[in-house]
Amino acid sequence: MKVSSIQPTPNPNAFKFLVDQQLAKAGQTIAYAKPDQARSDVLAQGMFAIPGVDTLFFCENFVTVSMTPQADWRTIAEQVTRLLESHIADHAPDLAEPHQSPDDPLATLPKGGDPEVMARINTLLDDRVRPALAGDGGGLQVIGLEGKTLSIRYQGACGSCPSSTAGTLMAIQRLLQSEIDEELVVTMS
Repeated sequence: MKVSSIQPTPNPNAFKFLVDQQLAKAGQTIAYAKPDQARSDVLAQGMFAIPGVDTLFFCENFVTVSMTPQADWRTIAEQVTRLLESHIADHAPDLAEPHQSPDDPLATLPKGGDPEVMARINTLLDDRVRPALAGDGGGLQVIGLEGKTLSIRYQGACGSCPSSTAGTLMAIQRLLQSEIDEELVVTMS
């Protein structure tokens, strides 16, 4: 596997590593908020073993690595690059399937809401929001819809980025209000 580029994200504590091999199935993501969620993922375990690595977010051809504020980014970038380039995909567990424990809140399906409305929301997010977030090394997960309140969780670089908690959240809410239901409210979980 080769790292084709390391890109900054709007989050100053996260970088996106683009690679030439598949890390997750097309359209799927794998998010690890803590090392014990990655028990059966050798590549993720190796990354979490690097001092300063905080969270990991795998997409089809990139991984976003978030670091602690005190971490030395150059050291992390060198070690993550070395790990990715020495990784042999044929001998690794299938990264296309999330390896999350049943008690992990990230593994739960969206709760509540009219299935038709949820399908429309997810289609809109897939078409107009998730690609933009992925471009910045992040993503979002729909947690559920209760009444007119949609709960989401940011992933990857978006998870701890100041702009996602303000501007991006409001933009998502305005989009959903204009396209789905003007009374929808979007909150972070």
